[in-house]
Amino acid sequence: MMPKFTTGLGSAFIILGLLSYFGTGAESVTALIPAFFGVVFVILGMVALAGEGARKHSMHAAAGLALVGMFGSFAGVIDVFAAMGGAALERPMASYAQAIMAVGLIIYLVLAIKSFRDARKAMAESG
Repeated sequence: MMPKFTTGLGSAFIILGLLSYFGTGAESVTALIPAFFGVVFVILGMVALAGEGARKHSMHAAAGLALVGMFGSFAGVIDVFAAMGGAALERPMASYAQAIMAVGLIIYLVLAIKSFRDARKAMAESG
């Protein structure tokens, strides 16, 4: 389940990055950060789908990448909550893209941790 979800999340981040870059008119390389993360997630998901031997390592690498990305994009969540409280955002689209990325990565991490725990439990039960 997680390799396909990883590939799907990566694809969504690529789309988010491209929309942020081309859709806002403010063509800044930093708007492509979700796409850069997305490309790595797609690669890690494809490696995990390719064979059992690399699955564990690529999924752990994806979880580590998700953790780094979550910390890097969490400021967007704070900005969005501030905007909901009436604060004006300097770059609202950047904040929304960061928030979307952070929430996606939080969900990914929760599912990854559950998957790791389930795998460990299955290994313990099988011997």
